[in-house]
Amino acid sequence: MAREPNTQEPVPERPGKGTCDPASGGRRVALFTLGCKINQYDTHSIAEELAVQGHTVVPRMTDADVILVNTCTVTGRTDYKGRQLVRGAVQQNPEAVLIVAGCYAQVQPEAVMAIPGVDYVLGTAEKLNIASWISTCSKQEKPVVRTGQLSAVSTLDAGRLPAHSGNTRAFLKIQDGCNHQCSYCIVPRARGKSRSLPEARLWEKVSALAASGFQEVVLCGIHLGRYGLDLHPRVPLIEILTRLEREPLLPRVRISSIEPNELTRDLIELFSGARHLCPHFHLPLQSGDAGILEAMNRPYGPADFAGTVAEIRKRMPDAAVGVDVIAGFPGETDHAFRNTVSLLEVLPVSYLHVFPYSRRPNTPAAFFPDPVSPEVIRERAQVLRQISRTKRLRFHEPFLGQRLEILVESRRDPETGMLKGVSRNYVTVLCSGPDMWMRGLIDVRVCSVNEKRAEGVVEEMKGRDDDRHAAG
Repeated sequence: MAREPNTQEPVPERPGKGTCDPASGGRRVALFTLGCKINQYDTHSIAEELAVQGHTVVPRMTDADVILVNTCTVTGRTDYKGRQLVRGAVQQNPEAVLIVAGCYAQVQPEAVMAIPGVDYVLGTAEKLNIASWISTCSKQEKPVVRTGQLSAVSTLDAGRLPAHSGNTRAFLKIQDGCNHQCSYCIVPRARGKSRSLPEARLWEKVSALAASGFQEVVLCGIHLGRYGLDLHPRVPLIEILTRLEREPLLPRVRISSIEPNELTRDLIELFSGARHLCPHFHLPLQSGDAGILEAMNRPYGPADFAGTVAEIRKRMPDAAVGVDVIAGFPGETDHAFRNTVSLLEVLPVSYLHVFPYSRRPNTPAAFFPDPVSPEVIRERAQVLRQISRTKRLRFHEPFLGQRLEILVESRRDPETGMLKGVSRNYVTVLCSGPDMWMRGLIDVRVCSVNEKRAEGVVEEMKGRDDDRHAAG
């Protein structure tokens, strides 16, 4: 149970880096993020706000007046990484003000407070205000805690313009939170109820991305299929995607993970005839066994999931279909695991994201009987990862000799020094070429593939205003 917010006023500052006066030119802030693209988006939005307020983001903890760690709590491993990162910050720069924020801070504030050297523990509700905290924070004799009630978090904004950008593509968070209660998942406790970015703000952000020269935007959310259902009037996701296809502001629009029962036939049909919506879908399966899915409180069965994949393949044979799967959920017998393996072996999916089951406190599954041993969980995860390698190779093989349009990233592949880009259907392709091609669209003829990626030769550089699109 999260501790009630600490309403005690901050104690006087101790001498050191944390006592710098914001009015004298701002603070030097080091930002570190664990977890998903949504967390990365949130940190980038904080960085944008800090810049506006006159602060400077620095890459190293040792250079910082304030250190912010934006945590994740989706697995026990991410909890551990968060604690290690926080302890490392204390060791490297004990004079800096240390703020621990995000999902782990929201769900387990006591664990964060127990780490010596932490000054502030700020939960999900405070993410909108973290820049203000950084402007006024100081070293504390005991941590100040603000986790609050997530029921009070009812709106979603996307920070300042432009939106968070990766190396090449931009990520735009249009939805946060989740109303569903999967028995293994801590996300609703960490992020609150589903809430959507207002439609006008969404178009403002996308227009700004286009004006900044981005070629691709990824629409992100914790429960993306719920986008717009809390707005007044409602604006379903399919309406947003339809407009982005008919009135293209950017050459490419990609969506993040979406629940299989919310990838409707209408949505699949929209993507199948699209020139700007990328044929790439990431679907959380979690298990191929009906009994385990029921215990997980997932809203579909194995046959439903298989039907969705079949419909995608029928309409878009070259589409990428990624799958999340959990190994070793409580009660997963050998027979149940074989059901998962059998389903995945026959499904025409492109790759898997494999998650060894991690017990999360305060979730129903934490109290389920018949836990699977860590050794068996590791073995099953290895089996699933091998299936993923095989699936990815099979997905890549048909593109030998084919032309793919790729969006070239702004960094070269560290292993080969070659340019690296991604096709519309999520094939990573390496090719030779000059730096001037980075962040541009080019046509590549695939000449070799393996289980990780493809390699090709460049056929044509595409201008930013060129509306032609390759099949890939």
